[in-house]
Amino acid sequence: MTSEKLDQLRACLKSYGSCVVAYSGGVDSVFLAYVAHEVLGGRSLAVIADSPSLPRRELEGALAIAEKFQFPVRVVRTSEFDNPDYLANPNNRCYFCKHELFTELAPLARAEGFKVIAYGENASDVGDHRPGAQAAAEFQVRAPLKEAGLTKAEIRELSAQLGLPTADKPQMACLSSRIPYGEAVTPEKLRMIEAAENVLHDLGFYDVRVRHHEMSFKLSVPNSQPSQPGQEIQADAPNSAATTHLARIEVGLDELPKFIRDSAHARVAAALKKIGYVHVTLDLQGYRRGSVNEIPAQPLKLGAQ
Repeated sequence: MTSEKLDQLRACLKSYGSCVVAYSGGVDSVFLAYVAHEVLGGRSLAVIADSPSLPRRELEGALAIAEKFQFPVRVVRTSEFDNPDYLANPNNRCYFCKHELFTELAPLARAEGFKVIAYGENASDVGDHRPGAQAAAEFQVRAPLKEAGLTKAEIRELSAQLGLPTADKPQMACLSSRIPYGEAVTPEKLRMIEAAENVLHDLGFYDVRVRHHEMSFKLSVPNSQPSQPGQEIQADAPNSAATTHLARIEVGLDELPKFIRDSAHARVAAALKKIGYVHVTLDLQGYRRGSVNEIPAQPLKLGAQ
């Protein structure tokens, strides 16, 4: 069945005649770029979008894979960080990112004679919250992996058969996904997140997310000194505010014991505080997609006892 789907994918790509592949270095896009080059040769081009939301190591790794497997790749600079709608971080943030990507790819494809733009949505993505798919539809971008019915597991299986190093690569969303919806996305926050995740990867952790949370508090200055012992100091209205950053670390459940061994927890905490996090926490539920936007349970209200 899997080999039949691979044949369907090859037939689909051949029917395009030529294509630009939206490339990221992840499991799906590496597989798609590889097969597109296998089928179309020089009539396919992988294009990777560079912006503050792409970790430097991911960019370097994606380019290294393209070089190793000798499929052409090009880097374009996208400008979603000039878009206030993207920076506001609504729950359809990915729409604005993909819209910007395809805005760059569409004229490139026209100018260089590529008939189709393709991206790595697959059959397992059907039913997920994927605002980027709306942008793809607006630009008539094709999803050949989905068209061939290939699931994520099947893409990993075929990637292993083809010798692609991404066969067992963890899921990798952009750095902006580490910030809860409604909290502004900024390059500085993304630099902190990237540096924090590098610390964990360098210590051997595999499935890694550093969720970035902001905590704001107001400062008040007392307007008088107590005239009698025990009298409360009265405070003016808050006259200043401060924001601190909290890192909530997620790793695979089987990796949680690593934090206890060899004092890794202390090294991680010290390193992340140097990066700028005031509080460093470990999520005991482990890595899970979308947790940064989980709705917290209502606090228990205690009455008078």
